[in-house]
Amino acid sequence: MDFSPADLFRSTKTGSRSSLDRVNKQLSASRGTFRQKVHIGVLVATVALVAYGAIIIWSASQFKADASFSRHLLGIGIGAVLAVLVWRTDLRGISNFSTALLVIDLIVIFSPKIPGLSYTGGLGMTGWIKIPGIGLTFQPVELAKLITIFFIATLGSQYNGRIDTVRDYVKLCGMLSIPFLAVVAMGDLGSGLVVLVSGAIVICMSGARREWVLSTLALLVGLVALVLALDSVFDSLLGHDVLIKQYQMNRLTVFIDPDNADSDDAYNLQQSLIAVGSGGFFGKGLGHATQSAGGFLPEFHTDFVFAFLSETFGFCGSFLLLCLYVLLIFSTIRVAFKCESLFLRLSCVGIVGMWAFQTFENIGMCIGMMPITGIPLPFISFGSSSMMIQLLTVGIVQSIWRHRSGTA
Repeated sequence: MDFSPADLFRSTKTGSRSSLDRVNKQLSASRGTFRQKVHIGVLVATVALVAYGAIIIWSASQFKADASFSRHLLGIGIGAVLAVLVWRTDLRGISNFSTALLVIDLIVIFSPKIPGLSYTGGLGMTGWIKIPGIGLTFQPVELAKLITIFFIATLGSQYNGRIDTVRDYVKLCGMLSIPFLAVVAMGDLGSGLVVLVSGAIVICMSGARREWVLSTLALLVGLVALVLALDSVFDSLLGHDVLIKQYQMNRLTVFIDPDNADSDDAYNLQQSLIAVGSGGFFGKGLGHATQSAGGFLPEFHTDFVFAFLSETFGFCGSFLLLCLYVLLIFSTIRVAFKCESLFLRLSCVGIVGMWAFQTFENIGMCIGMMPITGIPLPFISFGSSSMMIQLLTVGIVQSIWRHRSGTA
């Protein structure tokens, strides 16, 4: 049979199209597989936040020696490795070890008291350990926040989405109070609040009735008011701080009237407000944050990093940051809704609560809406311990997405 040049051209063209179709199908399958294993929204938000934070810390390192950019990158690197490792792991089996989680949680919280591990951080801050052999320092309470979420999620998942009796609800609240009081006993009220809020959100999502939750909130408000009232009485009678240390009291009350308060925390808040306001709409730009560079704004790479960011990038930069947090939080909520395992779903909700509360508290204290507690801004504040755990939690969320099918 004879073939014309036109027949040969059509044959070649058909073969090329078939090859292209096969390549396109393979690429589509690869993209589909990737999306099944990795949640794109969580990944994009995390990478953007980490990159944004790295830019901020690099800028801060130009003015402050303590803001070591290389150390910040080390925390990102270790955290990324941990995230990948945990992403490949099915975490559903953790739900069988509630008692072990509580024991590990308490060991981690009190580890700074273990001889040979205790380490005093910058400005005399305690609550740190120095890992033997490698010399790296770590703040164990950051890990305790995550362990507590897993611990409460294991207990809450036992009720299959509905807590029927007040006794069970009180039992859950009592178990949450153990790590909370342990963290407070270590002198870290801010981290204690993170533990309490994230754990409380898990309990609420475990099926607690609305009236029980509202009654608990009213009881907590009453207890806080009672403690504050008794604290001044005991202090005057005994001549020293008993329930709450004076610096903790200052931090809790200074945001109410910072102009008339007389303490270092009042000064810090006033300078933070000036920094935020001076940024204007577009900010002063990288390297031109005079309020921070001039030494007026303290700890602008850690506690008051949002004020530094606002001074540098203004309202637009702050709005972009909030948009990234919204993307991260709502993407993680979607992961929770898609998960069939109640334990993993509750763990995911607890992580959302931790991120949301830390973000709200840190930004709130920088603009005078919340008490000053020293809680880091997730993915932005300088601190290797916080960065490693935050990236680890992202790995956990991605692991939950990867193993969302199944009811274990």
